[in-house]
Amino acid sequence: MSDSVVTVRPRRVRVVCWASAVTLIVVFSLVATSLTGATGNGYGTFQRGDQFAMIGLGVFGALGFLLFTRPRVIADAKGLRVRNVFSSYELPWEVVRGVRFDRGAPWASLELHDDDLLPMVALQAADKESAVEAVRALRRLHQAHLAALSAGQSAPR
Repeated sequence: MSDSVVTVRPRRVRVVCWASAVTLIVVFSLVATSLTGATGNGYGTFQRGDQFAMIGLGVFGALGFLLFTRPRVIADAKGLRVRNVFSSYELPWEVVRGVRFDRGAPWASLELHDDDLLPMVALQAADKESAVEAVRALRRLHQAHLAALSAGQSAPR
């Protein structure tokens, strides 16, 4: 079997998420610096803690955006590891029936022998040709595994 390893991460989503995270922190920091004086009706005033809390909210929001940079697929001759936003799977090629990237689908998916579909969020339609090439590479690995299985089964014992 081949020693090649295919590693895929989304491209456009990562750029958008990082830019959004930085923008969110900057905006919340600017808002925090403007929190001074009375709260509006004169009964309270903004304190230093309020400013830090506002910056903290910006950081938490940015971390939320950065969760969407987490998806990744790593495949080799033995199987693949799929990490989506909130879940991860490690699968041998034996359980995979095929790699699908249906027209109009936002991302590719694995069709499993038990008729389940496992989404691979790292292979996004927004990445266009690089996603198509990654799907082709995964299909080549899957085909190589199937060929090795059939050669092993047809060999005399």
